[in-house]
Amino acid sequence: MTNDSLRHAMADARFTEKDLAERCKVDVKTVSRWLTDEGRMPHPRHRWAASEALKVDESVLWPDAIRNTVKTGPDREVLTVYPYRSACPKSVWRSLITNATSTIVLAGYTNYFLWLEHPNFATVLKRKAEQGCRIRFLVGDPDSEVTRRREQVEAVPLTVSTRIRITLAELDPLKNLSGIEARFGDEHIALSVFQFDDEMLVTPHLANLVGHDSPMLHLKRRQDDGLYDRFAYHANELWQHGRDIWNNEPTTT
Repeated sequence: MTNDSLRHAMADARFTEKDLAERCKVDVKTVSRWLTDEGRMPHPRHRWAASEALKVDESVLWPDAIRNTVKTGPDREVLTVYPYRSACPKSVWRSLITNATSTIVLAGYTNYFLWLEHPNFATVLKRKAEQGCRIRFLVGDPDSEVTRRREQVEAVPLTVSTRIRITLAELDPLKNLSGIEARFGDEHIALSVFQFDDEMLVTPHLANLVGHDSPMLHLKRRQDDGLYDRFAYHANELWQHGRDIWNNEPTTT
């Protein structure tokens, strides 16, 4: 498999293979091998040099390097952590969305930032669904009491209900596509779960802070009943009790 995280980080930094090779003091062919073989692990000094040059954490570019040398037990499912969701490189999101083949679950209360930060997001989702990927959106009800209370807590100009309605408007053209579903659910107001096959981004919302100011965990499934499975259970339970946003009726599946 290719190292898409490294490739996207280089694109974001506008680095060619030659540029990165010069910064890491290696041959261009070596950088090419880093890109085409995700399992190839550069020497630590080269990983540090690449991380510094691209301004991306080493654990994002080569998560196995950290996990294999430091982590044991259940915490090996934690690839990296971010004190703020906004600190997670866009390349991570892009890679997760691009590489997902079977399941994408977007259980953020508004999911507003996805449309803002990912150009042509609806087109990407349409293409993923056509390729057989199951896509689920779980968003808050803009007219619920839970949403109203959260708006009072956050007290920001772009209200929670407004952000939800932007997502609903973006989703509307996708409502008749096979493989894309969307439901209302208010129980995830304080915890967002974004699932991409066997990887996941989880954001617990702090006090009165909006999502991008709250911390985030990047998880990868490594065991039964680990962190990944626990958060996947949470998202699935909320989905089971959600209401179809297009029919506005309770669902049982």
